[in-house]
Amino acid sequence: MGQEVLRTDKNGIATLTLNRPEMLNALSPALFVELRDHIDTIKSQIDQIGCVILSAAGRAFSAGNDLKAIQAGERAPSKHFQAETLDAIEQLPQPVIAVIRGHCYTGALELALACDLMLVSDTTRVADTHGKWGMTPTWGMTQRLPRRVGLIRAKEIMFTGRVIKGAECVAMGLANSCVADSELDASGLAMAEEIVKNSWHTLRTDKSLLYQAQQQHQHDGLQYERQNSPGFTPDTADRLKGF
Repeated sequence: MGQEVLRTDKNGIATLTLNRPEMLNALSPALFVELRDHIDTIKSQIDQIGCVILSAAGRAFSAGNDLKAIQAGERAPSKHFQAETLDAIEQLPQPVIAVIRGHCYTGALELALACDLMLVSDTTRVADTHGKWGMTPTWGMTQRLPRRVGLIRAKEIMFTGRVIKGAECVAMGLANSCVADSELDASGLAMAEEIVKNSWHTLRTDKSLLYQAQQQHQHDGLQYERQNSPGFTPDTADRLKGF
């Protein structure tokens, strides 16, 4: 396995770290392949891993989809590989905590929304910039975001593309808590440690029951998004030239 997503295990907690800090952890197809490999492995390790932390190296969780990779023609192994990887995160037996530092834009926000819990800091900046680039969502934004913050807030976030700071993320129900940036990693670990003290059987059952309750309509919604999202606009190439 490569080095674009690192894994460390300690005391029943697996930490996955996006490791492209020089690229603000832009979500390349190669990164997704590594992330999926880790997720598929952790899924089977219910006796070794009770909780997962998803974090990132450097000053940003992720600037979003790797636009340079798109321009270079890089492709994932299958059409909906990234979206299905997010589904796999959401369906992990173990609770997953997203620890969000700095930028968390568009595809990165969709990735964070696939996690069960979210911690942010005073440096966190969240936005959905699909509209800026003339793109449309296929990784679950239209389904997971309104379920997290409510329909009217999701519309505001998606329609305006405005940047949301850490404290506001908590106020609107997008994140669980906002702490000083210097305390963010420790706060994520402390939450994970509190979680793994509980029965892992109960954790898995709670997560499964909550997921299935939410899935009564979400599955059809996710499929609708993937099948009906029209893709790039004619001026996307021009928009990307200035990136």
